[in-house]
Order: sequence, then C-alpha cells, then structure tokens
Amino acid sequence: KGEKIKTFLLKARGKEAKSVKIEKTKDNVGCAVQSSKYLYTLDSGKAEKPKWSLPLGCTVKELK
Repeated sequence: KGEKIKTFLLKARGKEAKSVKIEKTKDNVGCAVQSSKYLYTLDSGKAEKPKWSLPLGCTVKELK
C-alpha cells in the first residue's frame, strides 16, 4: 500500500503532471494524475492523504 502511494506522489510531483482530479462519492475517494502520456490512478480511501502533498503549480479539480 505504501509503495503505491509513494509512486503516485512521485508521478504527481513530476514535470509531466498536467492536472490532478479528485473524485468523491459517498463511499469512495478516487484520485487521478494526467501526464503527457499516461493517466495514473489511486482509488479507495488512499486518495485523501496525497491531496495535501501535491505541488502548488499543479491544477487540482475536485469532483463530487
């Protein structure tokens, strides 16, 4: 579990990261990072903590 979050944060902090989308539903929180080539996702309750570690220049969209 910890490795997935660490890898996700490294991708989110990278130069290629364009935007981050955080989707909240009644039961789950999902998080996705869009880069120039790939889409990295992190789902379940794991997406709440990385939200605070995202870079300032990255666009964050919260969907409900």
